[in-house]
Amino acid sequence: MHPEKKKVAVIGTVGLPANYGGFETLTEHLVEHLGSDYDMTVYCSSKKYRKDQKVKTFKGATLKYLPFDANGIQSILYDSLSILHAVFYADVLLILGVAGAWLLPFVRIFTKKKIIISIDGIEWKRDKWNLLAKWYLFWAEGLAVKYSHIDISDNEAIQDYTAARYGTLSRVIEYGANHALNVKKTFEAEAKHPFLKQFYAFKVCRIEPENNVHLILEAFSQLKNIPLVMVGNWNRSIYGLQLREQYQQYTNIIMLDPIYEQEKLDMLRSNAGLYIHGHSAGGTNPSLVEAMYLKLPIIAFDVAYNKVTTENKALYFKDIQDLKDKIKNISFDTLKNMSSQMRQIAEKRYQWSLIAQKYNALIQEVLTIKAKSSIETEIGKLNYSDLLDLEISHLKI
Repeated sequence: MHPEKKKVAVIGTVGLPANYGGFETLTEHLVEHLGSDYDMTVYCSSKKYRKDQKVKTFKGATLKYLPFDANGIQSILYDSLSILHAVFYADVLLILGVAGAWLLPFVRIFTKKKIIISIDGIEWKRDKWNLLAKWYLFWAEGLAVKYSHIDISDNEAIQDYTAARYGTLSRVIEYGANHALNVKKTFEAEAKHPFLKQFYAFKVCRIEPENNVHLILEAFSQLKNIPLVMVGNWNRSIYGLQLREQYQQYTNIIMLDPIYEQEKLDMLRSNAGLYIHGHSAGGTNPSLVEAMYLKLPIIAFDVAYNKVTTENKALYFKDIQDLKDKIKNISFDTLKNMSSQMRQIAEKRYQWSLIAQKYNALIQEVLTIKAKSSIETEIGKLNYSDLLDLEISHLKI
C-alpha cells in the first residue's frame, strides 16, 4: 500500500499554463518534475485566462481560480485568500512573493502547516511602487523571513541582503532556462522582420523604470547603425506609452508588444547577436538566464545581482555613455567567447531538473520539521471536505 502523497499548494503566481513571467514558468516546471511525488494545487488569477482557457487540472496539478489580479495592489487579497484556502488541506504552502505574508504569523501559531516562501528579490525597492506600497512590502518581507520555515532567495546577492538584515540564512534557488530553444529563422519570418537578416541587439522585459528601458532606448537612438529589438508591455503604463511615442521614429529601434508564443519569442532572441539586460532591481532574472542558455553575449546593468547571475563574465554598463562605449568597442572575439561562457554557466546552473531537485529537497526538509507550538486548534480536528469543494472562483470583488 502506497503512502498518501503530501499535498503542496503553490501560491502567488498568475497561474498555469504559464504565459506571463518567471514564477509561472517555475511553477509549470515544478509541476512537471514533482507532480508524481506530491499532490499539487496551483492558485490562478481568473482575470488572466479566458473562460475556454480555465481548466481544472494541468499536467496533473489541480487549479483553483480567484477573481483577482496576482500582481499590483490586488495581489495582497489574491495571495491572502489563497493562503486561507490552502491551510484547510495542504501540508506545505509554497508561497512565491510576500504580498500575503501578513497572514504567516497566524498560520504558524494556529496550524501545523509548513511554509516555504520565495521573497522574490527585494521587492520593496522597485520604483514602480508608491511609498505606502514600499512600506507594506518592506514590512511583509520581514514577516516572510521570520514566520516561514524556509525562505528562498533566487540570487546570492539577495541571500547576502537577508543575512545582513535578518541574521538568517536564506536558501538560494535560481531559475531554469533550458526551456528556451534555438529556433532557426525562416524566409517568412525574415520578410516580416527584416532585422533578422543582420546583427541586432535584443531585450525582453516589463516596461518599467527599474529595468532602465529609457536608458537603453536613448543609447540606441544614438547608435543608429545597430538595430535594437525590444519586446514588452508598452501600453500598460504612462512610462511605456511615453517611451513608445518618443522613440518610434527611430528606424533602428523596433518596439514589439508582448509575445507569449515560446517558439516565436525564441526565434527572435536566439538569432540576435547581443542581449541587453537593464534590470537594476530584483535577483536572478528569468529573461537573463534564458538569454545565457541561448548563447547570447550579454551586456547587463552594473548591479550585484546581474554579476552573480553571469559569474562576472558578461559586460556591464552604468549609464547611457557607458552602454554606447561597450557596444562600439566590443570585438567579434569578445562576442564569441562570451557566448560560449554564458552557455556553459547556464548549463551548469540553470537546468530545470536541477532547480526542481532543490525545491524537492526543501519540501522534504520542511516536512521533517516538528511543530514548535503546543497550541491545539480546531483547524486540525474539523472535517473540511465541504470547504475543499468550494468553488472559490465564485467570489466577487
